[in-house]
Amino acid sequence: MSRLDSFINRMSAQRDILNHVRDMLDLPAGAVLEVGLGNGRTYSHLRENFADRRVIAFDRQFAAHKTLAPEPGDFIEGEIRESGQAFVGKNAALVHADIGTGYPDKDAVTLQWLPGMVVGMLAEGGIAVSGLPLAHPNLEALPRLPSVEEGRYFYYRRTA
Repeated sequence: MSRLDSFINRMSAQRDILNHVRDMLDLPAGAVLEVGLGNGRTYSHLRENFADRRVIAFDRQFAAHKTLAPEPGDFIEGEIRESGQAFVGKNAALVHADIGTGYPDKDAVTLQWLPGMVVGMLAEGGIAVSGLPLAHPNLEALPRLPSVEEGRYFYYRRTA
């Protein structure tokens, strides 16, 4: 599969799961956290589709288009592994994390800390959506959508 097709499949899976969460799942009260702002496409989608919630984005530095800049105080700059810790215990309704690199060795390092941080950020019953599989005893994997290829994108509910 070409890298272009792989990218399109990942973006389609991401959109389909986020739309499914919006349309079909009950979320607890709380903010939406975008772990990895990147160029802001998903942040834009989250703001539009969860307009009644505060959307907070994290990244090493701001690199999104200026029209997608989060409100003051809603962009947390710094190493995500460190800056995200300030949101552990804040009871987010939804955490979206698409910070995989495609390099198994680098992603293995991220997976040492990301699942625990995401669980810590979420309220009980909150939803995690991720480009990387999040193995954690407090995350229940939700059924794969028919439009999403096996192993392409993941979503979970925090159980406790």
